[in-house]
Amino acid sequence: MTKFDSESLNCRISYPANNYMTSMKKTTRILSVSYPANNYDCMKKTTRILSKQKAVIPSKSTTKNRNPISPQPTKSHLSFTKIIQQNPNQAETHFISLIHSAKTSLQLQQIHTQLILQGISSHSQIIAQLISSSSLHKSINYSLQIFNSFHYPSLFMFNALIRGLTENSYFDKSVEFFKLMLRLNVRPNRLTIPFVLKSVLGLGDKWLGGMIHVGILKMGLEFDSFVRVSLVDMYVKVELFSSALKVFDESPERNKLESVLLWNVVINGCCKNGILEKAIELFEAMPERNLGSWNSLINGLMRNGEVDKAMELFDGMVEKNVVSWTTMIHGLSLNGMHEKALEMFFEMVEEHGVRANDLTLVSVLCACAKIGALEAGIRVHNYLSNKKFRLNAAIGTALVDMYAKCGQIQSASQVFHVTKEKDIRTWSVMIWGWAIHGSVEQALQCFENMKCAGIEPDEVVLLAVLTACSHAGRIDQGLKFFNSLKLDYSIEPTMKHYAVVVDLFGRAGHLAEALRFIQSMALAPDFVIWGALFSACRAHKNVEMAKYVSEKILQLEPKHSGSYVFMSNIYAGAGIWEEVERLRTSMKDKGAVKDTGWSYMEVDGKLHTFVAGDQAHMHTQEIYSKLEEMTNRARELGYMPETELVLHNIEEEEKEDALGSHSEKLAMAFGLISTDLGVVLRIVKNLRICGDCHSLMKYVSKLTQREIVVRDKKRFHHFKDGICSCQDYW
Repeated sequence: MTKFDSESLNCRISYPANNYMTSMKKTTRILSVSYPANNYDCMKKTTRILSKQKAVIPSKSTTKNRNPISPQPTKSHLSFTKIIQQNPNQAETHFISLIHSAKTSLQLQQIHTQLILQGISSHSQIIAQLISSSSLHKSINYSLQIFNSFHYPSLFMFNALIRGLTENSYFDKSVEFFKLMLRLNVRPNRLTIPFVLKSVLGLGDKWLGGMIHVGILKMGLEFDSFVRVSLVDMYVKVELFSSALKVFDESPERNKLESVLLWNVVINGCCKNGILEKAIELFEAMPERNLGSWNSLINGLMRNGEVDKAMELFDGMVEKNVVSWTTMIHGLSLNGMHEKALEMFFEMVEEHGVRANDLTLVSVLCACAKIGALEAGIRVHNYLSNKKFRLNAAIGTALVDMYAKCGQIQSASQVFHVTKEKDIRTWSVMIWGWAIHGSVEQALQCFENMKCAGIEPDEVVLLAVLTACSHAGRIDQGLKFFNSLKLDYSIEPTMKHYAVVVDLFGRAGHLAEALRFIQSMALAPDFVIWGALFSACRAHKNVEMAKYVSEKILQLEPKHSGSYVFMSNIYAGAGIWEEVERLRTSMKDKGAVKDTGWSYMEVDGKLHTFVAGDQAHMHTQEIYSKLEEMTNRARELGYMPETELVLHNIEEEEKEDALGSHSEKLAMAFGLISTDLGVVLRIVKNLRICGDCHSLMKYVSKLTQREIVVRDKKRFHHFKDGICSCQDYW
């Protein structure tokens, strides 16, 4: 890139009038260099010099005396200069068209150069377009430099800059320039206020919003429909809904047909604040509805758990667009109805021929990830590939997440590498994927690659890295990352970070260190922190500490069933039946209910759900028969049911029966009778897999030569040839 010092620049710009074209050509060569944003001072100085040096266009007499070897003005230059002089409107249209067609900031700088050369660099509307396009290309510094070169910026320029700052999330700067606008007595108009209010939202400053509302009243802009909609939207989003309703009620145009946007914003506000009856009342009273009205109410109903009402409204729509379908798919998944969300997606694209958008794909891939529906996820992936969707950051991240949570970590890695647009969430999802699959080396390498790519880790990424260390038992490395939160990245540890460190100590059996760590925490330990230590006490059979931790948990969460169950088992093992009975009674009195365990398995695109002791499946008899066969064959190889954690004072045989009906075992047995040899069995469980099920799965993988993949609440377990990927460290 060419650089110029001030002396050489002055020398080249100072030209005599009788050598006008030669000098202009030199100047053009200088100015048509593509200036980077940080070299704008050079261009700025050029502009100032040009404005002082009034070029004298040669007269006829001067032309006669011209040196014969001096180059003549080109025909194209003279013709364009003539166009500007004779028809300035045509020049404005020409340059605005050029600005809109620019694809890079460098091209915008070259156009700016031409504006200077043609003497129209002070044209307010053209410069406003230049500022706007520069902001659109994320060159906000260049926009500011253009703006700051004017002593008295126009309304157009202020509007362009305020909009650019807002859309680039420089909310505080946007408000500052709005204040400057008022100080310079430049009167805002209907195009200024909406972006200022959007900046108020970005800052979350509800009182500033109120002050701007007062200013709107003074300026007489309160009855403009565009401004009024923005005001209502601002009040809704800063949670001043009563003010939003007041502005709406005072709107004289609300009963006009063209006021549908105002109604939609208020309905959305009602839904956001959980005032569904008011939302429905407004919906019914609307003078006119559009698709946005229906979609807003459906979205509100879904977010408030009113799935049946939302379904009824959706079914009653005469016309549906992709937003309508996406709202339903996202809403169903939000309410835990992931399988129904998948059904609706395939109905949309296959039966109704509606093309999905990016948000639809992200929503449906999220549903696949939640329930481990790999076959459905692959169908969605094929769909987006066939329809030529661009693998942007959002879709790429959703695909990586889906494959990682469905047990295909290598497929997740492949998608990650072909996704060119990666944001911090893409990296964090990949690191999480490696972490929950127990691949600590890959997780740490991915973390290092992310830093090399120039992306600063956030609290989510570091939580994933800590989790990877915890699953691998790397205490020193994990503590190093925990300490780096504050020291290297200025991030305050959250409760989740503390919980992972407690888990890190606990898994390794360092219970005393875990307790000391909890006692030294900057935050007051919550239920999750004590729960992590309690799980470690149970795994390492530390009864004394378990009693202490159990009391802490029950103080914070009196209805937590795990503490009752575990302590009851301890007392039962010691034959202290009075304590067992006391705990059972206390558990019942306080309404503590043990979480129901369930497991999912996808076979031929259909999801099958199992609960402990399930008798509802159509293949129940075959499932239990297969499970009994596998258990007996496993016994021959040395398998012994782990009955020590089964609640109640019951006989050993009954305890084995209780263990035998765990949901993940039933899902495994169903997979064995429903799939061909060689097919990987993939099971998703809502709780942590118990020790007995973990043991049996290892034996079954060896007996059947089948790979079994179990995703439990904490991590993945890949069983193959009698070995688990966790190396029994879980």
